[in-house]
Amino acid sequence: MRLARLPRSWRAVVDHRLAPLGLTQTRWITLYNLWKSGDGQAQCDLARSIGVEAPSLVRTLDQLARQGLIERRPCGHDRRTKRIHLTRKAAPLIEQIDFVVNQARAEMLEGLSEEEVDHFSSTLEKIEHNSQRLLNAQQSES
Repeated sequence: MRLARLPRSWRAVVDHRLAPLGLTQTRWITLYNLWKSGDGQAQCDLARSIGVEAPSLVRTLDQLARQGLIERRPCGHDRRTKRIHLTRKAAPLIEQIDFVVNQARAEMLEGLSEEEVDHFSSTLEKIEHNSQRLLNAQQSES
């Protein structure tokens, strides 16, 4: 339960700090993931990296497009696929999001050594790997 609460509290801290910019959690996470994962992602890939279903992401992308922060462009080799690109207008906002995220990270990891952070990250990676293995096995059984 503690592991499940941690991401929620981290997002709550960042949400509170980004609220003056008028960013909801869904919007800043979408922009941040698009920036971190690389501009021009397919909509379904972006949804997967955020951890939501593609149809759920559509509304957020519509809102971000209306704000002029992203553009949907057709994929060169698959007309059904739309690639999501950040606009120039998004750049200053991304910088602010990145600053807030990094500041929150530093504050939340305060008192931990680099070695402790690396060990924790390695532990999380192992747990994630094990859970993915279990999910894959369950899907194979179905």
